[in-house]
Amino acid sequence: MSIQETNQLLRFTTAGSVDDGKSTLIGRLLFDSKSIFEDQIEAVRTSSQKKGFDYVDLSLLTDGLKSEREQGITIDVAYRYFATPRRKFIIADTPGHIQYTRNMVTGASTANLAIILIDARKGLLEQTFRHSFIASLLKIPHVIVCVNKMDLVDYDQETYEQIVKDYKAFCSKMDIKDVHFVPISALKGDNVVERSTNMKWYEGPTLLYLLENVHIASDLNHIDCRFPVQMVIRPHTHEHQDFRGYAGRIEGGVFKPGDDVKVLPSGFTSKIKTIELNGKQIEEAFSPMSVTMTLEDELDISRGDMLVRPNNVPQVGQDLDVMLCWMNQKPLLGRTKLIMRHTTKECQVMVKDILYRVNVNTLHREEGVEQIGMNEIARVSIRAAQPLFFDAYRRNRQTGSIILIDPGTNETLAAGMVI
Repeated sequence: MSIQETNQLLRFTTAGSVDDGKSTLIGRLLFDSKSIFEDQIEAVRTSSQKKGFDYVDLSLLTDGLKSEREQGITIDVAYRYFATPRRKFIIADTPGHIQYTRNMVTGASTANLAIILIDARKGLLEQTFRHSFIASLLKIPHVIVCVNKMDLVDYDQETYEQIVKDYKAFCSKMDIKDVHFVPISALKGDNVVERSTNMKWYEGPTLLYLLENVHIASDLNHIDCRFPVQMVIRPHTHEHQDFRGYAGRIEGGVFKPGDDVKVLPSGFTSKIKTIELNGKQIEEAFSPMSVTMTLEDELDISRGDMLVRPNNVPQVGQDLDVMLCWMNQKPLLGRTKLIMRHTTKECQVMVKDILYRVNVNTLHREEGVEQIGMNEIARVSIRAAQPLFFDAYRRNRQTGSIILIDPGTNETLAAGMVI
């Protein structure tokens, strides 16, 4: 494993039905990988005793909101950070309830991997289908299905294998490429960090081993060069009289000084003169680095423009079809005018038509719908007031995603994936 592989950051999200043990699993990961302080463990021990438990309730390590602790559920997306010698991790612990689908979408939108928990006693539930569909919709490249609470079915191999078989049959209808299965007990710690002695029949890796070794370097698009300009830097100081740099985050491809680039929307071309990172010149830059570029020619470039390769241009247009997850209590109707944010560009748009709504549990399309309610997912057609430079979401998660904003209140109303 190269140095770059070892210190990579893996973002993963956990999903499952209510009481499937997500918070306990994360608590177990933090506890067994020695990523929490002694006083935190002590506080959890005390809380567990107060509640009359005869075990240490590790879920209390992650359920931060007071209302969650009182009800024993997770409402918000809780982000947790931990590291092992091999990798750094950011966990998005998302809620299991149906009414918090939007939180699940938020937590999963930047994830490299999703852990989907299934209770060994209950098998596949509505939420399993819902969360798997969202993982597939958001093109999360890797999925680990953890069959939890194996201790409550006496570590039975047949129960585990039946769930694996059922999940594979369902999963074949969706676009999930890399799926792993692990039988675990988050409460007892079987196969989470340490191998289980209770399931000798399982010969695969532990959950932590998979998290540390899943290959994520190829998940980013290093083919299509995309650099949305965030700001133009003109210091006007004595030593940098004529400096004009373009700052932003690379959302695809690899850029090097000397490369030919084309500016969208103007279509002018130039060459990259220098690329700077933290004030130092570098020889190449790639996604997801934030850099400042200078060009050989003085061109009129502003925020929202994009630098691309002359022979590899994204789609340019004002009409797009988008899979939308609606996040607001007020439903979305057709012919609604909103603000759209796409990479660094913001413009007015109109949601022209609601083409169909997806029934998340059966994956069927419901046509002829007049509105989309909160937490519902639908395909809509959008018309923008200005040309946008976009790729299909399946090709580039950064240049293929949008958010819709209420022009009056500035609230985020929806997240969308360009088809």
